[in-house]
Amino acid sequence: MSDVHHDLSDSHCQPRKGAEHKLPAAEIARLLAQLPGWELIEDGAAIGKTYRFADYYHTLAFVNALAFVAHREDHHPDLGVHYDRCVVRYSTHDVGGLSLNDFICAGKAERLIAG
Repeated sequence: MSDVHHDLSDSHCQPRKGAEHKLPAAEIARLLAQLPGWELIEDGAAIGKTYRFADYYHTLAFVNALAFVAHREDHHPDLGVHYDRCVVRYSTHDVGGLSLNDFICAGKAERLIAG
């Protein structure tokens, strides 16, 4: 795990409202490079990743762990929950795009998977 990825997953979300917290494209690219498998979606307004699991039990275990993180950080993903996968999408509605909070939470999702 790189230092930047480590820093993301160790950081905590802060309230971010207003366009001044929307990340510029260069910063999005820099942060995204630290998150394997994550990609820009919706014309750059969000980031997403699909996590695959052996069965529904393991999918829901991940969903429940991610829900705990979302509650603790007060930053909530959109989830698509299926039998053997979970589609995770982050965006910060209050800034009209991506904020640092999205990348912090994506880093925390990666830490959950890493165990």
